[in-house]
Amino acid sequence: MQSNELRVQETLPLSEVPEEKNSLRIGAVHYLNTKPLIRGLAELAPQADIRMDLPSRLADCLAERRVDVALIPVVELFDRSDYSVVSDACIGCEGPVLSVKLFSRKPLDQIRTLALDEGSRTSIALVQILLAEQFGLRPQLEPLPIGAALEETDTDAVLLIGDRAIHSPSGKFEAVWDLGDRWARWTGLPFVFALWVAHRDATLGSIAASLSAARDRGLAELEQIAEEESASHGLTQPQCHDYLANNLNFRYGKREQEGLALFESLCRKWDLLSPTPHAPSAERVS
Repeated sequence: MQSNELRVQETLPLSEVPEEKNSLRIGAVHYLNTKPLIRGLAELAPQADIRMDLPSRLADCLAERRVDVALIPVVELFDRSDYSVVSDACIGCEGPVLSVKLFSRKPLDQIRTLALDEGSRTSIALVQILLAEQFGLRPQLEPLPIGAALEETDTDAVLLIGDRAIHSPSGKFEAVWDLGDRWARWTGLPFVFALWVAHRDATLGSIAASLSAARDRGLAELEQIAEEESASHGLTQPQCHDYLANNLNFRYGKREQEGLALFESLCRKWDLLSPTPHAPSAERVS
């Protein structure tokens, strides 16, 4: 039986990883929701040098051409005509996503300050769109550094992603939003969080087929992934499998493209594509 272990460089930040000649540099992430997308990728793309980092950092690495292909937040695509989506594999959802949530200490229509988990720029844009469209709010934003506890901020609400969102934090909350569920109920469309992207002029060979094949293998081996990953994420094996199988969508098709187009138009409507997309102080827009 062939190994599914990735050949990765993960002891150094991407900016410090030495270059290898004649290898395709792929940037991926360690999050649980990415595991089905990179299942057996080292075997399927033996020419690739697979590097791991946070989604927002991978976006910067792709922009600086320190990787050739990267799984990046979709919001990074919208002002880059030199980028191209290179695979039909994605991270998305068609309802509750479980791992992207807004925790509010006040009624939703009273949110004036919001702390943001810095792990995903797409989720940061999505929560601002939902608050603006549904409550006419543009709260003052503050960063919640990766690894910081929710108790370290006294904002009215906090956006959490990943394991921190799956394991709801302790404390009293007036409301909890699952952003995937909110988007699907409001728009009737799927949401896409991340896509495999490259520069249009990049020479990629057969990597598109390899990325799709890795996704297909991952979907066929969800039970094995859940068995391997559940304990490290504080989940039971059934919980982990249910999350991967029922909360996430890994195929980028026509309806996902429609959802992405709507998300892009809303990002432009609310001016969320600039480097600092939020107002310096809270305001109402209704």
